[in-house]
Amino acid sequence: MDEITASSLEDDGAVALARPTSRRSFLAVGAAAVLAAGAGATVFVTQAGPFAAKQAPTTAAFTGATDTITRGTLQGETTVSGTLRFSDAHKLKAGFDGILIQLPASGTVLTQGDVLYRTGDRVAYLMHGSLPAWRTFEIGMERGEDVRQLETLLKGMGYFDYEPDDRFTWATTSAIVKWQKDVGLARTGTIPLGQMVFSPGDLRVGSVAARVGDRVADGTDLYDVTSTTQVIDANVKLGDQKLAVVGSTVTVKLPDATTTPGTITAVGTPTEKSTGSSETKERVIPITITLTDASAAANFQEASVTVALPSEKRENVLSVPVGALLALSPDQYGVEVVEDDGTTRKVPVTLGLFAGGRVEISGEGLSEGQRVVVPQT
Repeated sequence: MDEITASSLEDDGAVALARPTSRRSFLAVGAAAVLAAGAGATVFVTQAGPFAAKQAPTTAAFTGATDTITRGTLQGETTVSGTLRFSDAHKLKAGFDGILIQLPASGTVLTQGDVLYRTGDRVAYLMHGSLPAWRTFEIGMERGEDVRQLETLLKGMGYFDYEPDDRFTWATTSAIVKWQKDVGLARTGTIPLGQMVFSPGDLRVGSVAARVGDRVADGTDLYDVTSTTQVIDANVKLGDQKLAVVGSTVTVKLPDATTTPGTITAVGTPTEKSTGSSETKERVIPITITLTDASAAANFQEASVTVALPSEKRENVLSVPVGALLALSPDQYGVEVVEDDGTTRKVPVTLGLFAGGRVEISGEGLSEGQRVVVPQT
């Protein structure tokens, strides 16, 4: 064997040496060759030499980023685009003729008792109530729920001392006189149509159409108003209509990337909506969402938002971060499991629900608590 090896060395021209006659001589030759030829000779002797020491294979322990396989509930979501806006947009119209001498500025929030506008010596005040005023309040008028609303208002303001009902009496007249005195009006005991404008709540002034000094008539548009409550308008595809349920809790992502909960408060009937820039239309169901915490959107007057509606739910399933998935083949995904000794193995998996940045998985030998490789952050 020594002769064959030495002959091989000579034939290959690595070194020109006499054939060694013993193992010791061979090792000496090898050492000389290493010193003479450097690293290249080292590789040659180590790989080809029949007396090279055999090294046990070693596997370095994995030290990269990992995450854990967990067992629990995955809640799927369907996201839709929405628009945050102030609700109940409409135009405030003049209730009587005259020259405008007072108007609020755009952005003003009007509360109960505030002046909506003045024309000459006539003033319109904002009052809280669900019924619009439709006649003059005066003694001798017929019974009506509008009278009860007026008396309830006056009682809340401290002017009416009795239980409100639907009859306009001298007690009602007396309460009106007290109010007129406090606001500086002539104490007539009657309220002409247009002097009190009822609204369910405070109003926020938008774009102002009229100007002080304009002559206006009854019904002239003065300015745009909305409520002070912000809502979100969104559309749900017909295929997802089971998600559009009044009372359902949703998650709203605002323009500053923060999220806040909301509730579906209204569901409309199916309607057509244009898709993109094309003339194609699709049937959708409009929904209205009210934020649980109104202050969360205080920095936005109107904005595009994203709404996440809860959809499919999977309970008691194994899941990993989506980033843990590997493409083992064009049609097979897997995960790389880190064993207790630090070695890793790739395991094919079957995918289920994607939700919240995680994905449901199942596969042979997978269990809760195992570590899987994830991208380094």
